[in-house]
Amino acid sequence: MNLKECILADMKAAMRAKETVRLETIRMLRAAIQRKEVDDRIELDDQGVLLIVQKMVKQSTDAAQQFANGHRQDLVDKENEYISILRHYLPEPLSEQAVGEIINQALQQSDATDIKDLGKVMGLVKSKVQGRADMSSVSAKIRSLLS
Repeated sequence: MNLKECILADMKAAMRAKETVRLETIRMLRAAIQRKEVDDRIELDDQGVLLIVQKMVKQSTDAAQQFANGHRQDLVDKENEYISILRHYLPEPLSEQAVGEIINQALQQSDATDIKDLGKVMGLVKSKVQGRADMSSVSAKIRSLLS
């Protein structure tokens, strides 16, 4: 079963169980997937769906931070609930140690010596950690190692 089929099955289960927040979240996810497919005239594979899920998690995280700054705990809780539902569709995150090992391997493979080689290293690392680690923190680690 691919990821889109899994999402559809989860939506049906949420409808039957009358889980309103979960149903609302999954419907937003399906709408984002369909919007991307219609806009780009493509059929998304699992990797494309994962990118959309990651984008939605990042948006909800940013929204939760903004609501926290505005002292709106009710909205922070709602966004955090969205995040927990969406994370169900993401692969298991890598540990800090595993990410560090992947970065070190990429540094050795690319013979990177300074910050100009960041693109080469990121290209090697991205394919291995995409969806399983926060790319902004990975980039920051690589920058600190190359500086």
